[in-house]
Amino acid sequence: MKKRIGIMLALVVSLSLLVSAVALADTLRDPNFKSDLVLYSSMTDNDLNNLVRLFNQRYPGIRIEIVNGSAGELTARIRAEKNNPQGDVMWGGLSNSDGMIYEDLFEPYLSPYEDEIYPAYRSNNGFYNLDHLSTIVFCVNTDLEAELGMNITSYKDLLDPRLKGRIVMPDPNSSSSAWNHVCNIFAVYGNDSPEAWEFIEGLLKNDVVISTSSSVAFRSVLSGEYVVGLSYEDGASTLLKAGATNIKLVYPEEGASASAFGVAVIKGAKNMEAAKLLVDYLMSAEGQSELGTALGTLRFTNSKAVYDTPYLPKTEDITWADRDVEWLIENKEYVLQRWNDIYMRTRY
Repeated sequence: MKKRIGIMLALVVSLSLLVSAVALADTLRDPNFKSDLVLYSSMTDNDLNNLVRLFNQRYPGIRIEIVNGSAGELTARIRAEKNNPQGDVMWGGLSNSDGMIYEDLFEPYLSPYEDEIYPAYRSNNGFYNLDHLSTIVFCVNTDLEAELGMNITSYKDLLDPRLKGRIVMPDPNSSSSAWNHVCNIFAVYGNDSPEAWEFIEGLLKNDVVISTSSSVAFRSVLSGEYVVGLSYEDGASTLLKAGATNIKLVYPEEGASASAFGVAVIKGAKNMEAAKLLVDYLMSAEGQSELGTALGTLRFTNSKAVYDTPYLPKTEDITWADRDVEWLIENKEYVLQRWNDIYMRTRY
């Protein structure tokens, strides 16, 4: 009897999911679908402006409101609003190295394009739709670099006394791009290795400036406030797209790696259908091809997407390092605590 009830419940759930899928498919075929949509995002203005423009060409009846902030700020906000969600979807700042830490904040929804995503970048938690890659870079002010008589190409260059107090990075406790850099240090030097911690201590002893925003790590380098910003491809390359001539992107010669970042539907979203439509657009080959072509600054994950990245080097021209995502998931709390301990010891 219990087995029969279980089978019947499973059939009811399957039928419910099928009805939902059919309803969403009907919505997808209806360009006149109308809805509000509140998008929480840590992405750049370049990314967001182009996404809204392209998505609204397809769904002009969806009115999008954007709330911009860091990954830490936005996930804290979603948690605070948990009993009365004010956002519908979050794009950016959600990394495959997060594991299940935000399981209580997001709907278990994956787009119908998941099987088209490169296998290495398919969802590892059932609620992150991993649409793009974020590769670490050093954003370097070439004028200031020349004044110092330097040619910055590697991690070891960051320990040079000439750069003391002249390197900026966000806080890895709240910034996904800064955590991405910490992940790359372990990819290069080895997980929890003495060499990795020695480098981190050397970097902090060189008075690296910790900022509150990921954008500071490239915008303040452009303005000449700092020589080097520990940044990410998409952010720093928007400066090149805007015509900057005094910065360059440096991929450390020891190796660079990328996290897959994504988009997720906020649990209990008031505009659930519109949120899923946005996720589906971002995960589809057509959406990634359109957005990739418009941006030229971002690498995407759908194997069928076709676009150019004129502001980024070719994949084969970068020395890549492999990161152990599972180790990073399991040890993130430990790594950040040790980072904080070293930071306090070197500053006070």
